[in-house]
Amino acid sequence: MTTDTTPTIRPRTPEDLPACAEALAAVHRHDGYPLDWPADPGGWLARASGLGAWVVELDGRLAGHVSLAPGGDGDLAPALWHTPATAVVSRLFVTPQARGHCLGTLLLDRAAAESRRLRLHPLLDVLTTDTAATALYEHLGWARLATTEQHWGPSRTVTIHSYAAPNPPEEPFHAFE
Repeated sequence: MTTDTTPTIRPRTPEDLPACAEALAAVHRHDGYPLDWPADPGGWLARASGLGAWVVELDGRLAGHVSLAPGGDGDLAPALWHTPATAVVSRLFVTPQARGHCLGTLLLDRAAAESRRLRLHPLLDVLTTDTAATALYEHLGWARLATTEQHWGPSRTVTIHSYAAPNPPEEPFHAFE
């Protein structure tokens, strides 16, 4: 018996939220993401998907997730970008057992492509302690806009890197078409 290791990315459906919450729990146990476990993980994932959300499946199992939304309260990167035409990539994760298949890259590229389709520039914020995510973004050419502190409540401060996706290659100019 062989297994299909070709990943499939598709839009997330409401029916996916329980499996997404289970996958997120595995990521939280392994990596500590998200830093603060939400009381309603499915709702936490759904709230950040105003412009879209996608899942990736590997071997027939949900293996990762990404969301795209307009910037909101607490999003630092949009305030640093030179135009308000932005979208925030968030809730990006890949289950520990599915790593090593470039699924994070596939999900990030899918969210960035949708952002650009909407004529928005993709941005994101990440905790500086999430070194694996930071390494991925920088490897893919995302530009660090700033590193800033953010207050999460009255007695807690975290340090955040803000990133912007690289500009897409220019479309070729065809003067005679």
